[in-house]
Formats: sequence, C-alpha cells, structure tokens
Amino acid sequence: MQIKPMALSPELASIGQLPLTKNTGQNSGDNISFGDTLNNAIQKVNDAQLHSSATRMQFLTGEVQDVHQVMIASQEARLLMTLSIEVRNKLVEAYRKISRMPI
Repeated sequence: MQIKPMALSPELASIGQLPLTKNTGQNSGDNISFGDTLNNAIQKVNDAQLHSSATRMQFLTGEVQDVHQVMIASQEARLLMTLSIEVRNKLVEAYRKISRMPI
C-alpha cells in the first residue's frame, strides 16, 4: 500500500491570501473594496460546498472509488463554512461594539 502525501486544495490554500489590491501587472493602485473581498471569500466557500456535493455524488454513482477523496472534500467544505461563520460572528461583534460607543 502506497500512501500519497495530502496537499491543500486551492480553496484552502488561497483562503489566507485574499488580495488587498488588484494585480493588473501595472502600478495603478486600484483598491478592491471590502465587499468584493467578501464576495470572493463567499464564492470560494460556495465552490467548496459544490465540489463536496459533486464528489459525494460521484462516489455514490461509482465514478470515484476512493472514500478518502470524498471525506477530504467534505471536511474542506465544512472547515471553510466554519471559518466563514466565525468571521461573520466577529464582524457582527465589532459592529455591535461600534454601535454602543458614545458619540
């Protein structure tokens, strides 16, 4: 039995590398808005969920024989969802703190 090393999926590898500025190859200095960054992160979570569902269906139909691939995709999707929920909770907590500040 040969054990293959496990590599991070592109979704997990890139989650900590969200860009703050657009990389157009030029020094234009265009900034990406917070909303764009948030939409990109949510899209990555959605892609991981869709990949997990597709891998699960492929396993059930017999297209994928390796249960490890199914479990890895499922855990990656779960981890990204948990991370996004924690980020949301921190944002809500920060908003509440700011709203309670006296003016």
